[in-house]
Amino acid sequence: MIPLDAVLARIPEWRGRALEAEPLAGGMTNRNYRVRVDGRAYVVRIPGADTAVLGIDRRNEHHNTCAAAAAGVGPRVVHYLPDLDVMVTEFLEGRALTAADLQAPGMPARVAALLRELHAAPRFLHDVDMFDLVDRYLAVAAARGIPLLADYRRRLPALRAIHARLAAAAGPRVPCHNDLLPENYIDDGRRLRAVDYEYSGNGDPAFDLGNTCLELGYDAPRVEALAAAYFGRPAESALARVRLHMIVSDAVWALWAVVQSRISRLELDYWRYGLDRWTRAQAGLDAPVLREWLAALDAPRSPA
Repeated sequence: MIPLDAVLARIPEWRGRALEAEPLAGGMTNRNYRVRVDGRAYVVRIPGADTAVLGIDRRNEHHNTCAAAAAGVGPRVVHYLPDLDVMVTEFLEGRALTAADLQAPGMPARVAALLRELHAAPRFLHDVDMFDLVDRYLAVAAARGIPLLADYRRRLPALRAIHARLAAAAGPRVPCHNDLLPENYIDDGRRLRAVDYEYSGNGDPAFDLGNTCLELGYDAPRVEALAAAYFGRPAESALARVRLHMIVSDAVWALWAVVQSRISRLELDYWRYGLDRWTRAQAGLDAPVLREWLAALDAPRSPA
């Protein structure tokens, strides 16, 4: 990983100025620092090891971060060092949120408002289907001798069938974040904004809704509240898309964690993280209501 001092030395505007740097907590792929330059705060993101293996395209991330900033939903990019894959953004002043914060009354509607703004942003650089990462990660695991989670291959046909049904039911692709963890939300007291566009691209907006419901620990009433705030009065087909994407999201990120367990140099228990997600994905695959959700995809669809 590139030393922070080497990165700071590459930014001419900061030479000779008073710099204070501190690591930011969180982050499961990169090292992030808050750097104060003459008292003004910025975020310096230094990529982790082999992040291209994970499907991260730093040029895509840079373009999409700029697009999100133009839409007012993300931080402004102030420096970009493409040869180092380092990006510096403004530090969004506000409160970093937890899942508990985002479960509070009124929060599903605020999350939905942010996602509607994001999905109306200037078009992102590339189209993306998050399920494509499954094939990428399976190939990486095979090439590097990384063991898979129990029953992953056996249950892959069921996951592919769900993905095929979702792809057939999807509407127009829109700019999507795709990795809406609680810590990727910032509350400035007036509105929510989102950071970290590593996996972003033009995709199915229902994946963003399903992914964030999962990451925020939303129960059924909160899932329905988020969908209602986003879609208006959502048809059952829209709710089904969100719920099915929750299963897909868990399956994708569980396999991501398996790969990270072997390639990342950060001291995190990726295997446990992946196992927890895969356990939850399997529960979704075994849920008696799954058949109803799949059938609902054929009903009239709410506009995204």
